[in-house]
Amino acid sequence: MKANTYNYKRVYVWELPVRIFHWTTVISMAVLITTGFVIADPPAINSSSEAFNSYWFGTVRLFHFSAAFILIANLLFRIYWAFAGNRFANWRNFIPYTKKGIQNILYVLKVDIFLQKDKKHKLSDISIGHNYLAAFSYTIMTLFFVIQVITGLGLYADNSSWWLPKMFHFVVPLLGGDIKVRYIHHIFTWLFLVFILIHVYLVLYHDYVEARGEVSAMVSGFKFVRAERIKETEEEIIEKTEKQMWNGDTEDE
Repeated sequence: MKANTYNYKRVYVWELPVRIFHWTTVISMAVLITTGFVIADPPAINSSSEAFNSYWFGTVRLFHFSAAFILIANLLFRIYWAFAGNRFANWRNFIPYTKKGIQNILYVLKVDIFLQKDKKHKLSDISIGHNYLAAFSYTIMTLFFVIQVITGLGLYADNSSWWLPKMFHFVVPLLGGDIKVRYIHHIFTWLFLVFILIHVYLVLYHDYVEARGEVSAMVSGFKFVRAERIKETEEEIIEKTEKQMWNGDTEDE
C-alpha cells in the first residue's frame, strides 16, 4: 500500500502568553482538584502536638484558595488575549457561529468520537490551531469554571474578611443552603476530571496519528502544517481583508 507524503512547514501557532496560560491552568487545576478532595473528605490525623503546630487543614485550604485566585486572574488574562493575541488565540475560534464552524464540529465528532475512517485525510488539515469542537468545549469548560468560582466564593464568603468573597454571600441562600452548594461544587469537579481525561487522550491520539507536534506545540509554540493548507489560509485572510477594505470604502462613500 502506497502512503501519501506531504510537504510540511513549521508554523508558529501558540504564542508565549497562550502557553503560559495553558500550563498555569494545568498546575492550578491539579492543586485545586487535589486539595478540593481533601477538603471534601479530610482524613483523620492523630497528633500529640498542639493544634497551632499542626495546622495542616488550614494549609490545604490556603493552597486551594490561592490556586483558585491564580486561576481566576489567569482566565481574565486569557479573555483579554482573545482580543489581543494572534488569529489562533482569537475569541472567534471558540464560538462556532458560522456554517464552516458547525461542519468542522460534525466532522471531528464523526472521526474522533464515532471513530469513523478519515477517508479523505481531512482531519489533520481541518484546522491549524484548535478545531472548533475542541475550542467550543473550552468555552463550555470556561462556563463550568465560572460556576465553580461562584459556588466556591459563596462557600468561602462567611469565613473571609476580603471584599471579593463577601460579594458572593448571596449564593448559598439563593441555591438552597450550604450542603447543596457543596454538592454542586463537587459535581463540577468531577466534570472537570472527565474533561481532562478526554482532553489528554485526544491530544495524545492526534499527536500519534497526525504527527504534527500537538504535544510539543504547547511547549515550543510550533506545529507542523501542510504547505498547501498554509497557502489556503493565507488566501482566505487576503480575501477577508479585501472584503473589509471594500466595505469600508463603501461606507465612506
